[in-house]
Amino acid sequence: MSETPPKDIAALDPAGLTEAVSALGMPAYRGKQLLAWLYDKVVSGFDAMTDLPAAFRDSIAETYSLQLPELVETQRSSDGTRKYLWRFADSVMVESVGIPVGDRLTVCFSTQAGCAMGCRFCATGEGGFVRDLLPGEMTWQVALVARDFGMRASNAVAMGQGEPMRNYDATLGALRLMNAKEGLGIGARHLTVSTCGVIPGIERLAREPEQFTLAVSLHSAVQKTRDRIMPSVKKWPLETLQSALIDYTQRTGRRPTLEFALIAGENDSPAEVSALVAFARGWMCHVNLIPVNPVTGANADRPSDARIAEIANSLSAAGVETTVRSERGTDIDAACGQLTQRHRPKGA
Repeated sequence: MSETPPKDIAALDPAGLTEAVSALGMPAYRGKQLLAWLYDKVVSGFDAMTDLPAAFRDSIAETYSLQLPELVETQRSSDGTRKYLWRFADSVMVESVGIPVGDRLTVCFSTQAGCAMGCRFCATGEGGFVRDLLPGEMTWQVALVARDFGMRASNAVAMGQGEPMRNYDATLGALRLMNAKEGLGIGARHLTVSTCGVIPGIERLAREPEQFTLAVSLHSAVQKTRDRIMPSVKKWPLETLQSALIDYTQRTGRRPTLEFALIAGENDSPAEVSALVAFARGWMCHVNLIPVNPVTGANADRPSDARIAEIANSLSAAGVETTVRSERGTDIDAACGQLTQRHRPKGA
């Protein structure tokens, strides 16, 4: 009779860790200690958890496996941004990005290896979908990036590889690990979930007790254009998306961000801007204009700086809260839409 293989400790969120220690006959507070060792101190083995009883450490090591992601490569941008390529125990790789601004650090983490959404201007989906990530695999990305910078992560955004709402439970579990004071201690409003517009996920997030932030990749408020550049969300029309977002604001009192990657000749025309104004005006939202970043084979160019400024001014004049995202990490392919899970040989 074969033994049951150990379960991966990274699959457990805070509630799961509490249940795990209870199943091993230990009091609930041991779950908080375990969480701190895993994601605050980020130890590589159960033996290092020195304030846990030896018998408990032995029991949990028999029941669960613990293997931190391996750092394969770090790339450093001239602007201080760093991009990291991680390899997990099953050899699957993902990227994450650390963006420092003064004494604050934002970490962009991946929720899936690869992506099945197929947005035309994004490099992540080139190799297709590989697998969902576990809560701990997401949380370790943030914790290890912060350790490399030697500073606390003040913000974390699920804007790396993958569609978070297609891995909803694990993503929420990761946000709860990051939010826990025994974990990374990041305030809920500083934890952002991004989605292409997967409405069932938006509806679920609106009902969660935490004050997590929502960002939606809109990229066009003209249905025909959006269907062309974001084919995987055709089944959720813009009218339905807007209704779901308005409901989200009414339930939570929070302002979602509408991410809008500006592509020259695609979604920067006066008609496109008018449609965006009509979509965003009259309810609580924020438009974040993103000059599209270069992606090999995407055939997507950014508008001129003058045109970007015109669009931003048009939105602001119409009463739509608007910003233009500052570009970070473009020289190392670490900006929006540029992440992959490939190792690039030096010089490539």
